[in-house]
Amino acid sequence: MNFFQSLAAVLTPVGLLWTVIILGIAVTLHELAHYALARWQGVPVKSFSVGMGPVLWRRRWKGTEWRVSALPLGGYVEIDGMAPVQGADGQMHAPTGGYAALPSLGKIAVILAGPVMNLLLALGLMTLLFTNQGMPVQDRARIEEVVVNSTAQKIGLKNGDVITAIDGRDIPETLTIDGKEAPGWQAVPETLKQAGPHTFTILRQGQAQDIRFDWTPTLNGKKQLLGIRYGPDVQKVGVGQAFTTSVKSTVEVVPQVIQSFGNLFKRFLTLDLSQDQNVSGPIGTAEIVSRAAALGPWALVQIAIMLNLSLAFFNLIPIPGLDGGRILLTLIGAIKGSPLTFAQENAINFAGFAFVMLLMMFVILRDASRFF
Repeated sequence: MNFFQSLAAVLTPVGLLWTVIILGIAVTLHELAHYALARWQGVPVKSFSVGMGPVLWRRRWKGTEWRVSALPLGGYVEIDGMAPVQGADGQMHAPTGGYAALPSLGKIAVILAGPVMNLLLALGLMTLLFTNQGMPVQDRARIEEVVVNSTAQKIGLKNGDVITAIDGRDIPETLTIDGKEAPGWQAVPETLKQAGPHTFTILRQGQAQDIRFDWTPTLNGKKQLLGIRYGPDVQKVGVGQAFTTSVKSTVEVVPQVIQSFGNLFKRFLTLDLSQDQNVSGPIGTAEIVSRAAALGPWALVQIAIMLNLSLAFFNLIPIPGLDGGRILLTLIGAIKGSPLTFAQENAINFAGFAFVMLLMMFVILRDASRFF
């Protein structure tokens, strides 16, 4: 099987379409937030493009040329005073008007607006997801399927049963497994590692009852399976609690995101092409979306949440060429009492942009390498 056949095996036309839609909306709203904060402060915006590359359609409205470009991923906004301008001597000079004339806080507001928009979109989608699909309850395990003729069926477990306690002890919110914190509902497989009598306290149609059984983890050298598919219980919540939980979940994921990006930079600097499930390139993203598309709309909503969070956090990394880098340069200028010189800022931005491009090429290469 060659490279393209391998790609076709994991990507679907519907998945690719949804990848374009989800990323397109995320990037367009990101750039639209930059546009809105610039215009709000009186800064002209020369152009706004949905997509990249050759322009397919354009129309001038409110002083801005609105474009639709050929490549459906990405987009850009051209804010007056951000790019160098050509002087009468034919040389490029630092801009003096528009964005360049804003105070430091005004500049930061324009740049920060993009990541904040993606963050707000992720929070809104997460709130919608929790409100409509319910919120995971970590201290209860819901049985989603009981295998026919399995031990679970023989001892009386049924689809929809909710395990609330094991061996007379309530399932905790969290527990430690192999030195790592895990959700409490994973106490079920931990319990099944131990031989002997066990008791599951379950809720069935609102009524509590005990299921008692004797368990042997291995028989004749073979690992035994209870015969259930399960996960955290789900609880319906209101919009307020859903939003609060969304904010809490986002804050809790920050250390994991920082660690993932740190691992990515380490792999990049050592040219380590081994796979990392926490960071995906365009091929990996399209593959994940293809799988989600087969599961239904709410799975796609979960992917949209992850992509918007990733876009927000990635853009806030203080590397020149990203929003975080531009904010960092603005803060350095504010602390110094004067902005960096045109030559200094150009050199730093060029180096940062080159680093980001090389990083993107590395991620794409690592993504593709598993198909060779």
